Amino acid sequence: MILTDMHVHSHFSSDSKELPEAIIETAIDKGFSYVYFTDHHDMNFPVNENEPEMDFQLDFDTYIKKLLELRENYRDRIEVQLGVEQGICPETAPRIAALSNQYPFDFIIGSSHLTALKNGDPYYPEYYSGKTNIEAYREYFMSEVENVKLTDGFDVYGHLDYAVRYCPDAAFEYNFKDYQDILEVLLKLIIENGKGIEINTAGITKIGYPHPHIETLKLYKDLGGEIITIGSDAHKKEDIGYGFDVAEELLKSVGFRYYTVFKERKPEFMKLN
Repeated sequence: MILTDMHVHSHFSSDSKELPEAIIETAIDKGFSYVYFTDHHDMNFPVNENEPEMDFQLDFDTYIKKLLELRENYRDRIEVQLGVEQGICPETAPRIAALSNQYPFDFIIGSSHLTALKNGDPYYPEYYSGKTNIEAYREYFMSEVENVKLTDGFDVYGHLDYAVRYCPDAAFEYNFKDYQDILEVLLKLIIENGKGIEINTAGITKIGYPHPHIETLKLYKDLGGEIITIGSDAHKKEDIGYGFDVAEELLKSVGFRYYTVFKERKPEFMKLN
């Protein structure tokens, strides 16, 4: 059994209303040994005027204080781990390393929700305006390459092909070979820097498979990648641990015999059954 969900959001994230206590109780009910909170923080996120509440700025002092309290309150039932999903784009990447060392995090996901502040979030159809889908995806992957060059303030890179999740052209089929050259550079940089990637099961409901695409996962393994976490990207308690059976079989099919957890920013390897 996979012992934890490494990508979970609570009401400290702009796009979630879930109480941390409800998340912890759900994780206990599911038999998890640890619960990781990885709430959103995206510096200078360009707020959509139609959704002003979606600013993705995390109140770190309140967040850390609350999680430390919950860690103590639940210490006999489950281990509460402090994490963050740190949004990275080229303009903000140089500032992230300092922030990552400012608080007692156990785990940091580095994620690209923006290719650049001015370009916006691929979540919104406007991101794809004026470019082909292939151009939009290549731009997204190239920005991830730049991010890894600019900062080491993360432990794993989250949902590497996030842009694919929200492509407004439902008929467009993703072809790994159209991006393989960029992805190989990206994965080599991640591995050389001692970082990892995640299997993000939120992709199952959106695009039919977890992030990243299996061919990307195979390439990561072939290049010598070892650090890999599993997360649901849950924003509601009901979704904690979603699709973990699929993720486990996917890992095994590619040749992984373990997954990774983090404590105090250090990886620990857990055997798959």
